[in-house]
Amino acid sequence: MNKMLKEISKPIENQMNIFDKTFNNSLESDVKIINTIVKYIVRKKGKRLRPRLCLISGQMCGEINKNTHIIASLLEILHVATLIHDDVVDDSYLRRGWPSINKIWKNKLSILVGDYLFSKALINMARVNSIESVKILANLASRLSQGEILQIEKALSKNINEDIYFKMISDKTASLFSASCKLGAITTTEDQVKIDALSEFGELLGQAFQIKDDLFDILGSESELGKPSGYDLKKNMLTLPLIHILSNKNKIPKKAFKLKLKLLERTGRKKEIRKIIVNEGGVNYAENKLIAISDLAKSKLDLFENSNLKESLKLALDFNLKRIS
Repeated sequence: MNKMLKEISKPIENQMNIFDKTFNNSLESDVKIINTIVKYIVRKKGKRLRPRLCLISGQMCGEINKNTHIIASLLEILHVATLIHDDVVDDSYLRRGWPSINKIWKNKLSILVGDYLFSKALINMARVNSIESVKILANLASRLSQGEILQIEKALSKNINEDIYFKMISDKTASLFSASCKLGAITTTEDQVKIDALSEFGELLGQAFQIKDDLFDILGSESELGKPSGYDLKKNMLTLPLIHILSNKNKIPKKAFKLKLKLLERTGRKKEIRKIIVNEGGVNYAENKLIAISDLAKSKLDLFENSNLKESLKLALDFNLKRIS
């Protein structure tokens, strides 16, 4: 998987080196504990897909500049901040195979560090000399929050259909992918057709990314994922495979199915849960949806001339289909 990420980054390798410096410098603080936690975060880099998408999109449309790098950096800062807050909300103690921030430094400090990162993103936002970019980033922050709140609301009410699911994942996951591509393009071109195409590509890639995560929650293992599997079911967060299964059941069978899964989850029988969801067609449906959305995303790139950069974006789709965490 790391090899594929390197292939994706090949056309922007030098730009990613500049990004690393910009990103690390953006996180510095005069407060010792913040720097300690930030170093811990940076130590386990993650995929950094969002800055890669931003820089590739920017270079596809023109010449990368200072604004492109500022935006790439603040997008990754926003992403990290949301992950820290997510782990607190979800009571998750593993992230990327390491103890999460809240596991080591507890919830109060984790929330404050997440807030600190949001403030750093705002500082970087102020450095971008583009009202349009600031509007997109403000809308992004709103969508990220709304998506998370909608997920919690639906987990509590246990009332979700496929339309609500796609609204939720579009806000909480796809919005950041879409903004990464759109903002990268905006820093290097005024061609609205290209900007819109890349924005739509990012939105669809983000949806595909979340569906893949849904499948991991059912099919993956903790050692592969770097976090516990079966977590979404435990927290009543219905994923696409389960939503599809439940949508094809009447009220009484639906209730019985939910109770059965809950009992199996409480007794730690994950293999049985996996078998049921596979046999009921939930996994196959989600996999087909994942491929269809990925193909649609690829079609959004048709207006661009063939290039290494275009191939990198296509490779990002393949990376998502093949990734194991």
